[in-house]
Amino acid sequence: MPKFAANLTMLFNEVDFVSRFEAASKAGFTGVEYLFPYDFDKNLLAEQLDKFKLKQVLHNLPAGNWAGGERGIACLPDRVGEFQDGVGRAIEYAKALGCEQVNVLAGITPQGVDADKVRDTFVSNIKFAADKLKAEGIKLLIEAINTFDIPGFYVSGTKQTLDLIAASGSDNIFYQYDIYHMQRMEGELANTIKANLPKIAHLQLADNPGRFEPGTGEINYPFLFSFLDEIGYTGWIGCEYKPKAGTVEGLGWVKPYLA
Repeated sequence: MPKFAANLTMLFNEVDFVSRFEAASKAGFTGVEYLFPYDFDKNLLAEQLDKFKLKQVLHNLPAGNWAGGERGIACLPDRVGEFQDGVGRAIEYAKALGCEQVNVLAGITPQGVDADKVRDTFVSNIKFAADKLKAEGIKLLIEAINTFDIPGFYVSGTKQTLDLIAASGSDNIFYQYDIYHMQRMEGELANTIKANLPKIAHLQLADNPGRFEPGTGEINYPFLFSFLDEIGYTGWIGCEYKPKAGTVEGLGWVKPYLA
């Protein structure tokens, strides 16, 4: 049976962020994830997790000026110091929240910078992060994101992601496979997941088109969920989608799995 985590950045936006922990618990979720915890006191977030018996499944490393349009800084040669500082901050939060894996967002490829320098920067940064995280018992994840939603995003496909992981030489870097993003970029979802299962530590979902909940688009999610059980995927699946007509109203697809 798949394990689903509510993405509190995307779901339960009907209430303020801190109240979303309770809303997720009431809906039947036992795990949560979200983009960033850093705007909130880590002890407050830990209290919410404990109070509502929730597992913190995932959050991201600091990713630069998100409100200003940045989507990560790991590939930016002039931001290495900031990236390294962010790793330390992520560790502080992950340890306080009991979070065993964090995701790195590569960022948008900088213009006018040599491609080899961008790649070397990213590989060096993920190696640094993976080493620091490993010492604390935390996995580093890399997510590939489609370039329709985020033009120029540096990591945008499965092969590229796995090549970058291999180049790092680290045994503490894994693939966060986002079904929605990879449906847009590659398709061939089931076979890709099966072929790379040992390196996939986390899945996220949304349907396509629209990035709404499963059942609103072209992806055969009932088949995919059964397939994940068949191949032995035991990690979490983050529900990172835009509710089409309200969060609770759109949870019919997941209720059989939460029961």
